[in-house]
Amino acid sequence: MDELVAKLEDLQAAFDDLEKKLADPEIVSNSDNLKRLSRARKQLLSTVEAYARWKELVKQIDGAQEILRTESDKELREMAESELSMLKSQQSTLNDELRLSLLPKDPNDEKDIMVEIRAASGGDEASIFAGDLFRMYCKYADSVGWTTEMASANGGEVGGYKEIIVNIRGDSVYSKLKFESGVHRVQRVPATEAQGRVHTSTATVAIMPEADEVDVQLDERDLDISTMRSGGAGGQNVNKVETAVRIVHRPSGLMVACSEERSQLQNKERAKQILRAKLYKIEVEARQKALSDAKRSQVGTGDRSEKIRTYNFKDNRVTDHRLNMNFALQSILDGDLDKVIEACIHDEQKRLLEAETRTDE
Repeated sequence: MDELVAKLEDLQAAFDDLEKKLADPEIVSNSDNLKRLSRARKQLLSTVEAYARWKELVKQIDGAQEILRTESDKELREMAESELSMLKSQQSTLNDELRLSLLPKDPNDEKDIMVEIRAASGGDEASIFAGDLFRMYCKYADSVGWTTEMASANGGEVGGYKEIIVNIRGDSVYSKLKFESGVHRVQRVPATEAQGRVHTSTATVAIMPEADEVDVQLDERDLDISTMRSGGAGGQNVNKVETAVRIVHRPSGLMVACSEERSQLQNKERAKQILRAKLYKIEVEARQKALSDAKRSQVGTGDRSEKIRTYNFKDNRVTDHRLNMNFALQSILDGDLDKVIEACIHDEQKRLLEAETRTDE
């Protein structure tokens, strides 16, 4: 417990230092500094408040124990014993909360994201399934007050998408949806299947923390930028003016294309935004591979080779293979992801606590 208190005291000191900096007009006059310091304060606030409650409980426990040591009145002693039992129960709960709050934080948890969904195996059915996943995430985002904006899309021949990238912005988006990275599998009878046979198809989902110019700096000399005519259903700006943009990043070989915006300049900036997110994701994954075995075993590392979930239409269930848990299919497709996300967060916290325990030993 002494080690926990020492960590909390260090955290309290860091919080107090942030408070001082945020009260300094010279420091906060820079908008980037203000944003960075405010974000850091927000990350520490809940733990600092919980620690204040814990210290108050310690005082109350000491007071109840003092009564038991000094009082001979039976009624007073019974009241003190009852109160002490309740206070210790509250303290135990708060101890667990504080231990969880001190677990290593993912530095990207507060970030907005780009979701890249790609049809994988299964032909047209995989594209249709990619469209289902896109709608599922949009419905979830809408239910929690996040905003979505399509960044790039390549439609499937019979519906859905061969590839689609969507921006999702809101409060701590990455912390919730980072667990969605991986291979999603669907088992169902396609509408085009005359004999009613169940097909298995897959789509990959990549959750990319949105990177700004501070996170990833692009050197124009490393970029091959070309323009092309936008495709689409028609309109004055389609197939007449070269508004679509393709960028190839020479060092990594990554290629991105964007045609969703109306102007070439807008598409160029959006393509750079997508490229930065992809490069940042590569950097994040490289860091994760360098961590300890315990860290690498966390849920939601973004390993796209991992089959994380199966959507079984015949049995009307969704199975998350990391959790070994089943969920109702239709509610999941309708964007009701809270139970899945909460289970993933709980599982991650459990793994991290076990890793911390092994380290302490």
